Formats: sequence, C-alpha cells, structure tokens
Amino acid sequence: MKKLINIFAFCFIALSFTACEEDDEFTFIASPAPTADFTFTNSVSENYNLSPLVADNPAERFVWNEADFDVQTPISYKLQSSTTETGSFKEISGTGSITETNQAITIGSMLDLATEAGLDNDPETEAPNEGTLYFRVRAYVGSDGGNVVEQFSNVLSLNVSLIESTEEPEEPELPKMYVTGNFVAAGMYGADWTPADGVAIASTGEGDNNYEGFISMDVAAPEYKFLPSNEGWDGDYGDADTSGNVPAYSQVLLQDDEVNCTTPDGSGGYYWVKANPEDLTYSLTKTSWGVIGNATPTGWDADTDMTYDPATKTWSVTLDLTQQEPTDNGFKFRANDAWDINLGDTGADGNLSFGGDNIGVPEDGNYTITLDLSNPRNYTYTLTQN
Repeated sequence: MKKLINIFAFCFIALSFTACEEDDEFTFIASPAPTADFTFTNSVSENYNLSPLVADNPAERFVWNEADFDVQTPISYKLQSSTTETGSFKEISGTGSITETNQAITIGSMLDLATEAGLDNDPETEAPNEGTLYFRVRAYVGSDGGNVVEQFSNVLSLNVSLIESTEEPEEPELPKMYVTGNFVAAGMYGADWTPADGVAIASTGEGDNNYEGFISMDVAAPEYKFLPSNEGWDGDYGDADTSGNVPAYSQVLLQDDEVNCTTPDGSGGYYWVKANPEDLTYSLTKTSWGVIGNATPTGWDADTDMTYDPATKTWSVTLDLTQQEPTDNGFKFRANDAWDINLGDTGADGNLSFGGDNIGVPEDGNYTITLDLSNPRNYTYTLTQN
C-alpha cells in the first residue's frame, strides 16, 4: 500500500497502532510553490555585463537561508535556472548537489544560460543581447530518488547583457603620445630610442590633453623623450631644465632646446607616466604592485606583493584566497603599499578603474591573479583558480 504522507510523521503515528509493514512504499509529495521562509538573501546588481573574455571570473554568488523540514536530518541543495519565471527549472551544468547554503557561478555559466534563453552577442543577428535569467534553489531530504521530500525557494531574476563581440576587442582609438629612450632596448620593447617602438600613453578622448600609461624603465639611468606620434622625431618634447643637468626631471616639457628627461631619482623601475602637452607638464610615479583584502592571507592589514614579468608586461601572484562577496569584501590592487593608487573592478567585467569596487572571490582555493597595465587607460586583470 502507498502512504502519501511524510514518513517521519507517519511512522510515529503508526507505531501507536501497528508496525509498518516491510513492503510498504512511501512516496513524498512536494508542492512546486516556493516555501515562504526559504528565500535568497543575497542582493543582486541592476545588470550583469557578460563577456567571454572573462568567462572564468565570478558572476554572482547566490546565498539563501536554510530550508526547514521540521526534522534533524541532512539537507541537500541544488541551484536551478530557467529562461522564464514560470518555466521549467533545471540544475545548472557544473554545479551539482551541495550541503552549503551558497553557491557561485561564473560569467561563462551565465553566458551558457543566456544562450539557452535565445540571447547572443552577434550584432548581425536579430536576436537580442539583453534579457532576464531566473534562478531558484531546490532543497531536498533523501537520496534524490523516489523517496524524497523537497522544497523550493523563491525565484530570483537577474538582468544580463551580452557584450556584442566574441573576439578580442581592438585597442580603443584613443589619442596617444609615445615615450621612447634608452629603456626601449632589444628584448624589452624594441630598438634603442626608436620612435616606431615607443611606448604609448593615452588620453580619454579628443580634447583631453591628459595622457597617462604605465611604462617599465628598468635600466640603471633612464633617459627618454615624448613624441606626438611614433612615426618620427618631429615635434618631440624633452625637459625644460636650464641648469645644465642632463638628463633632467623638472616636470616641465619643452620642444626647442630641450634636454632628455629622466626619472625622479634617476633610477629605473615601473612608472605611472603622465604628460600634458598643452600645459607642458609631465610626471612619473614609481610603482610596485600588490593585492590586499580580506580574501587574501594578510587581510586588509598588508599587501601581498606581485611580481613583474617584462616578457608579458604583466604583474602576477599565486596565493590562497577565501570566498568573499565583492560588496564590502574581496580584494583590490594597490601600488606602493598605500591607497593613493588603487584599482578595482566596478561592474565585475574584468576592467579596472582607479578607486573601483572590490573584487569578489567565488570560492576558497588557490588562485593566480594577473594584472595587465600595458594598454593605456585599458587596465585589466584575470583571476584563475589553479
């Protein structure tokens, strides 16, 4: 005989009258309606910009309160998704069953779900690149076979936008100046003092004369000049120092009778370079980069140093990180063990901005973090779990 009732309550009552027959089959009945007290507790962004270039980066960590089955028994959870709010929900590929009350998914997983929803990032098609994805949590007790009791959380909707390109984006057409000198040497950037191999610094757009970029001048006594283009020496800028010091660092630019520029202390290093040809000013700030935050081993108290690789023009570090939400936690990049120069990721799209938001970590693990400052005003990073 079938008993369509909770097995725990049934057997308790049945023992008062007669023993349960060994061949009885018990089936749990679950309503698809969400349980009032079983809900998501995490806040979500207004919109999630999804790019395949940062597919391994975290998109969101879903957090919910514990389901209540009125019995002391282990509870399992599965994060599910649907392309419509009232449609068929299914387990998200690669997530599986867990006993924790939180689970992260990557931008790549979000992109897969967006594709199932009929979205794409091809500007040549009529398919939309914006839409809504729906998520819920299934909680259950049992072996997930026939004899199982389950509950469902409320449905959480996320608005997503697919960036309209699956290819590596071209370098933005920003106005540029170029810096060349004795640091531009074979094995690093090209031939010594060659304009064509000058390192670019960029402004934000037409009409903005504030140029900036990061340049490795890792030679004993750096000397350099600024060029309006990398096609030749016409219109080059040097230092306006008239004291006879050669090279000089007066932070004033001059086009005629100028001398070579140098660094603030005349030594090599990795510099944040700024120049304004209209105001005839320039400056260099030596930087050494690290990561800091409560996702890192030293928390917000101290940086974990990164190492620069001249071959890839990137900074990197491999370390153990703990899962953290980006709102108030996670990590950031900063220079020189101070907050004067720090970078964060506002929008969680892999692009960095000065003073940007904290960067979240999807789960505990060992990660390699790479910081790429080689493209002026287009600073990026990657977070890769090992």
